Amino acid sequence: MRFRFSIRLQLLVLSLFLFAIPYLGYKYVWELEQYLRIGQEQTMIGTARAVATALHERPALFDSQSAYLKNVRPGTDLYAPPIQYPIQLDGELNDWQRIDHLVASYGSDEVVETYTKTLANPNPTLRFKHMVGRYGQFLYAMFEVTDDVLLWRQPNSLSVERADHLLIGLKTPQGDLARYVIAPFESGWVNAYKLSDNPNTYRAVKNALQIQGRWQQTATGYNIELRFPLSMTTDALGFAIVDVDDDRTREKRHAIGTANPNHIEELGTVVTPSPEIERILAGLKYADSRVWVIDKHKRVLARAGDIQTAPGIAIKDARRESQGVWGWIESRWLLPLYYHILTKPPADFVDELEDAYALAGQDLGKALAGQPDSLWRLSPDNKAVILSASYPIFIEGNVMGAVVVEQTTNGIRSLRNRALEQLFHVILAVMLLGTVGLLLFANRISGRIRHLRDSTERIIDNNGKIVGTLPVSKNQDEIGDLSRAFSDVLQRLQQYNSYLENMAARLSHELRTPIAIVKSSLDTFSQIDDESQKDIFIQRAQSGIHRLSTILNSMSEATRLEQALVDEERVTFQLANVVEGCVGGYVHAYTQRKFSFACHTDNSKLHGSPDLIAQMLDKVVANAVDFSQNNDEISLSISQKDKQIQLIIYNPGPLLPDGMKSQLVNSMVSVRADATRHEKSDTPHLGLGLFIADLIANFHRGTLNISNAPDFSGVEVIFTFPTLK
Repeated sequence: MRFRFSIRLQLLVLSLFLFAIPYLGYKYVWELEQYLRIGQEQTMIGTARAVATALHERPALFDSQSAYLKNVRPGTDLYAPPIQYPIQLDGELNDWQRIDHLVASYGSDEVVETYTKTLANPNPTLRFKHMVGRYGQFLYAMFEVTDDVLLWRQPNSLSVERADHLLIGLKTPQGDLARYVIAPFESGWVNAYKLSDNPNTYRAVKNALQIQGRWQQTATGYNIELRFPLSMTTDALGFAIVDVDDDRTREKRHAIGTANPNHIEELGTVVTPSPEIERILAGLKYADSRVWVIDKHKRVLARAGDIQTAPGIAIKDARRESQGVWGWIESRWLLPLYYHILTKPPADFVDELEDAYALAGQDLGKALAGQPDSLWRLSPDNKAVILSASYPIFIEGNVMGAVVVEQTTNGIRSLRNRALEQLFHVILAVMLLGTVGLLLFANRISGRIRHLRDSTERIIDNNGKIVGTLPVSKNQDEIGDLSRAFSDVLQRLQQYNSYLENMAARLSHELRTPIAIVKSSLDTFSQIDDESQKDIFIQRAQSGIHRLSTILNSMSEATRLEQALVDEERVTFQLANVVEGCVGGYVHAYTQRKFSFACHTDNSKLHGSPDLIAQMLDKVVANAVDFSQNNDEISLSISQKDKQIQLIIYNPGPLLPDGMKSQLVNSMVSVRADATRHEKSDTPHLGLGLFIADLIANFHRGTLNISNAPDFSGVEVIFTFPTLK
């Protein structure tokens, strides 16, 4: 069985192209998102430039942060992050958990001094973890020490170096070295002692109550928590824990620490976020961005804002909760369907830089080299896309640090999703209505075509005979035109078939008379002996035979003419001259009719055959004579209209029957049986006259049209020919 590709199926296939609309819309929104990201990137670079402009050529902001160091020594140059709440000095170290990722470990690789050269076990048994932090104007420090032997200072001993102790070395604002020691008798609250300015002695000269804290013994060693004012130092600081294990000799073994507190040139730096820079950045915490200021060693000097609340483009959630059926459809079906291909911005994501004290990244490298740059990165949980832009800070032509601005693309993604939701709503509605509309249209078209087919089949019986009429459609579209054309064709076929059905009777009528004349003449001829009477009957028989020959010649005349037209020689002639000559002949041939001729143009040139034009006129005029009465006037006229020559032949005979105007020029079509006004003629009529006239008109590139006169007084035969220049 052959597959039937119906109109409905064709339109359904064509409707599949509607799916290109959501794809194009989706691609457009994605392109728009890329442009928004470029815009966000440029905006962030501009923000970083604006912040850096406020920090240019202000060296005082960087002096206390040791930004002028050429290199940073890990473990020696310390970073003191801001602490949100003051540390409770209880030795439990619980308050340090928020920044415990900054804890540094110290062991045998960080030995700053060895006191005894001949040790049974030269490897240090001491190790500790250490970090510092800043709250307000105080610097806090913690030490989680692991020591196999803890020796306390004897209660009645004035020597601070004969037990485990903590050395602190710092550079005063005056540029001098100040050393402090903490050597407690037992666990509990402790204060420091200031040591002599001579770095070779450990003699305590006075109490240093500004340095206070707690020393707490643990199962594996001890913990130390300290606090002292930041005003005691500029930016040079060092801690060292001295290990004493021999209870008898109390000799110092090793000093492990961040730096050697006894030498000012070996002290490390301590970087604390700058309050001055933080005040400059204070207003930016409302700017939907996180802003960092780093020194040239990528250490954080100040920070403002929160990346979790920095979407980049502030999007107000203007989506109203839809009510009713539409709200249920949207929330239950549409949005879950959309978000199979869309991604929602995360409500929360992992921020690996939340408590960072130093930054890294390719963009920072370029910024610290003097060129602004930007960087796209994913959060560690791959939920958020973060954009960072950096801009260098210049002091006296040198890069002293950089400003880093960070935002997420959550705002852009929310805007993209909002646009795609609305776009998908519209596209879904358009596709649904378009598909349903196409299917209904296809069903209507195919239904009308089937109805036309069924109506056509009903009016034609199994023998091919037309037994009814086709209803005329009033629709003004192509199918309506097709229906009306079918109706007209079937009507003309019905009339033509009716003529063909009657043609046998017509031929029988035309042939019966000459056959009867020949038969009766021959019968009578055999019965009479008078020679003069025999001649009469011979003439009557010859006239019957001549009439039969005329009928046969008329039936073959059209075929001969069509063959003759192929080889007919063409000449240029005046149509008016030919018509005028023919009219003169008709006056003598048809004495019982009146003829008139009028020419209303000076140019009636045609390219063709004058003889054929005369033959064409003979056929038409013969019909006009047959369909008119004695003394009727047959008029011929030539005029020019719209660069065409019109030849009109008018006779006052009976009007044309309805439905036969376009059939009269066909072969073997005649309406003489319906004529009531023409005189009887002995000449047979087979309906070939106008057919031959139409052939000759077409040979001259003209047309033949037969219609009733405008005043319905007769019939007009109109020939139209193109004019020659």
